[in-house]
Amino acid sequence: MSKKIVVDLLSRGGDDKRFRIKYDNALSIDMFIELAKADGYDFTAEELKEVIRENGDTFESNGNPPKKDIWI
Repeated sequence: MSKKIVVDLLSRGGDDKRFRIKYDNALSIDMFIELAKADGYDFTAEELKEVIRENGDTFESNGNPPKKDIWI
């Protein structure tokens, strides 16, 4: 169930640039998860890593301003 929540968040970020920006600025997975929980998305670091890995992506940010390539 929680992997679906991760996918829901990543899909929303793919559709909504304003939503995505705050997550793109999260430099750690822990910070990313804290932001997600504040927005009502409850999942673990392992679930996030698994979904990212299944999608062939990595958590790292690129560029300035930072941007992640995890969005669906």
